Amino acid sequence: MEDAATAEISRSQVWQWIHHGVSLAEGPRVTAELVRDIEREEMEKIKSAVGADSFAKGRYDDAREIFDGVALRDDFQEFLTIPAYDKID
Repeated sequence: MEDAATAEISRSQVWQWIHHGVSLAEGPRVTAELVRDIEREEMEKIKSAVGADSFAKGRYDDAREIFDGVALRDDFQEFLTIPAYDKID
């Protein structure tokens, strides 16, 4: 449950930053495009850390899709876990 709470806080913060036009201390404005760029960078770091085989067997893309679906949408999704349930096999 603790991990779900952390994910809720994080994606809520990203959604708010995007919708309120927040800029990072380094200067760039937080946009969906910036978030996707950072996602790509972080996914490559994860793939490098766990190895290509483990990455391919994992559900990292599912996690990214769920995050995008709640953090980058126009309206605020009430809970991250609701769309996540659709991905549970």
